[in-house]
Amino acid sequence: MPFSDSITSKYPSLGKVTDDDAALSHDGREIALLRYVYSHPALEELRGSPSQILRVMDEFAAQEKFLINVGPDKGEKIHGLIEDAKPTVLVELGGYVGYSAISFADAMRRAHGKIKPGLRLWSLEFDPLVASIAMSLIELAGQSEIVKVVIGPAADSIQRLHAEQTLTTIDFLFLDHVEDLYISDLKVCEHLGLLKPGSMVVADNIRLPGAPEYLSYVRQHVGMDSWTLKGLIIPGDYEVSPTKFQGSHGNSIFAWI
Repeated sequence: MPFSDSITSKYPSLGKVTDDDAALSHDGREIALLRYVYSHPALEELRGSPSQILRVMDEFAAQEKFLINVGPDKGEKIHGLIEDAKPTVLVELGGYVGYSAISFADAMRRAHGKIKPGLRLWSLEFDPLVASIAMSLIELAGQSEIVKVVIGPAADSIQRLHAEQTLTTIDFLFLDHVEDLYISDLKVCEHLGLLKPGSMVVADNIRLPGAPEYLSYVRQHVGMDSWTLKGLIIPGDYEVSPTKFQGSHGNSIFAWI
């Protein structure tokens, strides 16, 4: 996986990537991240500061080990969507180590101007280890009041939360787990009536590694329209033509391709 000298000089972690690192995750780097954050010389300044914790996570990803986080470029673009939509309930499928949850929860709070009653971000993560790391960093960021991490398969968690009447509507759905599950998990949300007029769905990694079946499904959906936007995958490489769908029922989909 070659990168230019100008990119690796700015992001040394990418210079360490080999062909054996195709997954770029679940090889111990997540635990190394947690140690890095909690041994940081500015730890006390990080407490209760989402922006500072994200900065340190970006620092780790650039200098130590690349992380499959949303990152600052995509994150800032999604912040714009959150600012416009002002969701009260955001659900992300695939929470990983908590970067997106910390980022999006902060954007939700700022969009509303305060922590309003009912403001909730559900972070659904299959892997218990990375979920526990996310919980620790979310708590360090002072966001445990907004963010709740749920461990297990996304579809099972959604159905359980709905059955418990804990989750009755989704204003903003972020798909960032297994691309082959995007359609089935979106259909679970549709079947349960969780997506209401004006709901927004953002799907990551549509171009790389790719989710062509998902794209076909949402593009052919009679209740959805689309538009495009650029989004950074890794330094020096851009995904193009994200798609936002909005149709007769008022539901919205935003897909990275």
